[in-house]
Amino acid sequence: MVNPIPNSVMKVWKEWNVRGVILLSLLLQTILIISAPSRKRTAHKLVIFLIWSSYVLADWVAYFAVGHIATTKSDDTDEDVNQDDDLKAFWAPFLLVHLGGPHSVTAFSLEDNELWLRHFLGLITQVLTTLYVFIQTVPGNRLWIPTVLMFLAGIIKYAERTRSLYLASLDSFRESLMKLPDPGPNYAKLMEEYSSKREAGLPTRIVLAPEPDRDHCGFFGSDMTENDLNELEVVQNAYHFFNTFKGLIVDTIFSFRERIESREFFFRRHAKDTYRIIGAELNFIYEALFTKVIVVHTHVGYIFRAISFCAVVAALGLFFIEKKNGFREFDVGVSYALLFGAIFLDGVALFMLVFSDWTVVKLQKHKDLNRFFKPMFTRYLRLKNPQWSGKGFFECVRAGLFCRWSESVSGYNFITNCLGEQSEQIRDYIHDGSLYAKAIYFVLVIYDYVRKNFNRIVDCIIDYVGVRSRVDKWKNPKKSQKLTLELWEFIFSELRKKATEAEDEEISNRIYSAEGAHVLKENKWGEKNDEKIKDLFPFIEDKAYDESLLLWHIATELCYHNEDRNSDDSSTKAKNGVPDQYDEKDYKKFSKILSEYMLYLMVWQPTIMSAVAGIGERRFRDTRAEVKIFFSRRSQGVKDNESACKKILAVNTDVEPVTVKGDRSTSVLFDASILAKKLSEFDSNTMWKVISVVWVEKLSFAARRCWPEAHAEQLSKGGELITFVWLLMAHFGLGEQFQFREHGPPRAKLIVGK
Repeated sequence: MVNPIPNSVMKVWKEWNVRGVILLSLLLQTILIISAPSRKRTAHKLVIFLIWSSYVLADWVAYFAVGHIATTKSDDTDEDVNQDDDLKAFWAPFLLVHLGGPHSVTAFSLEDNELWLRHFLGLITQVLTTLYVFIQTVPGNRLWIPTVLMFLAGIIKYAERTRSLYLASLDSFRESLMKLPDPGPNYAKLMEEYSSKREAGLPTRIVLAPEPDRDHCGFFGSDMTENDLNELEVVQNAYHFFNTFKGLIVDTIFSFRERIESREFFFRRHAKDTYRIIGAELNFIYEALFTKVIVVHTHVGYIFRAISFCAVVAALGLFFIEKKNGFREFDVGVSYALLFGAIFLDGVALFMLVFSDWTVVKLQKHKDLNRFFKPMFTRYLRLKNPQWSGKGFFECVRAGLFCRWSESVSGYNFITNCLGEQSEQIRDYIHDGSLYAKAIYFVLVIYDYVRKNFNRIVDCIIDYVGVRSRVDKWKNPKKSQKLTLELWEFIFSELRKKATEAEDEEISNRIYSAEGAHVLKENKWGEKNDEKIKDLFPFIEDKAYDESLLLWHIATELCYHNEDRNSDDSSTKAKNGVPDQYDEKDYKKFSKILSEYMLYLMVWQPTIMSAVAGIGERRFRDTRAEVKIFFSRRSQGVKDNESACKKILAVNTDVEPVTVKGDRSTSVLFDASILAKKLSEFDSNTMWKVISVVWVEKLSFAARRCWPEAHAEQLSKGGELITFVWLLMAHFGLGEQFQFREHGPPRAKLIVGK
């Protein structure tokens, strides 16, 4: 039988497969430890794909290499061949080190943490396989001591990863939050004493004493000022609230005092400090779920990390002084590459270990060390602070290396992307009747015919394979812009107003479940606007959330480009004599950003919005199809969003679309046009204020309704503004997971009179 693979290729593969795969494994580990931290700072698909592919390949390559070394032990008695086996036995423990993974990534997604048992079994089998490879080379192995040292380092590294995955699994994470069981007072003992005292004729009574204040840890004491926090205080407070609120990930219930403590603290903070604290707090959550930090940042972790590093350094020293007689020069080079690579990986991990928020927290407990290192860590932490107005090369470097999340807000504009698809169509070609013009026109017609039929075939294939949504996202890219301080302050102020109202459970739940109508009912808009405000309620209360979101997005865009409407002179920074912090331009800008951001979440992040999405994707497609049909007959003169919006608004909407279309289509295009016309009845300043506060309420509703796991998952993909809003609402005590009773059942005490 003819071998399809040439003998020369087989010979090269047999000679170099182990060496090549081991070097590839080292390369993948290097890529991971350098690039993995950037995934919390960017959602760029190429970066995420690089990290994902390296993460998946790293384990496969290491498993393959260990297995291949174990099955290629030579039976030859030639000394040179045996020396080659000694080197391969020395290489095998390095693959255990690689299977342990870098410090900066243990899991690519939350689901990987749930596979900790698989990694535990992998640890056992790979340790046994490596031990088997080593035993085959004794007693004549000249490198047995450095091999044992690397074997020790490999076991430590792999065990670190396995334990990190276990601790970050949701069941283990939830179990770690459980407090010690509290059986309450010893009823049987109390009643025995009560009975004995009464029988002895002593005046005895049982009184109920208030529950001791054990939950309130006194972390802040009376020093809860409104002064700006320095960098170390930001991290310290973030760590405190991380320990308090990390249970959000697994839907735990928080006590009354935890709610009060958080509310009191954040009510006294400025928006800027709140943003910094939440950013650091989310960073603690990210590192607890996706890195080795929980395992390493303990006394035992420090000891084992020191043992591992010393073992690698000792192995390098012993290998260096060992005579290399009988070893191939290239294999010696591979061994040095593995040794220096292991030291490099440990060095980078040590740097990440030292310069981390966890180290800052631990230094606060050691005043002498804190006094010495405080200036250095203060300067380092300043690099992590958001630069609201920073630009240029330094800002790009800072954002890429030090910031705690992407610090950006993505957006998706429905009208813009529909026009982008529409622009692909061939417009009517007007020619002067010449032969040359007719020829061009004929070519364009043929091209248009071929293109349309080709697109139909491609669309059929896409629909058959079932990747329509992915292709649509690729064809209609999102846009991103830096989160501004003004927008964050606006969101913060609106949520703070809501939190001020939430003094009891009923009001809190009403605010918690509001989709946009609550803020319209509670705010004072003036008598002349009361009826106009009531006209907006059906576009929120009578609609599903996904329908209302798309409807308000299109209406916001229509209003944004409707500059011909009359503007009232009251478009000022004052309303009813009360100064307003923002003006029309601010509200307009906030509305535009939040509108596009919310649609981006629905289209690009269906996992986050799954709890509120409903039939959002179908509604989105139906509305897009209606836009295509609408502009296919009115393409003349449509050059940009403004002209497109004016054509939509020009359509007579006296009869509601549902009356004409029934339930055949879920499109909301002309419902949005009706809403835009109703919004245009307000003066310009009021209109944009209405739109902006509705969008904040829609954002907060989505933030609280989304699954906590989705928020946590997004931390490893650049982070999202909606996650900041989710955590801010929790700190303000808005949610269903808080207890509103000040005390639990009182404690019983036995009082004996004289």
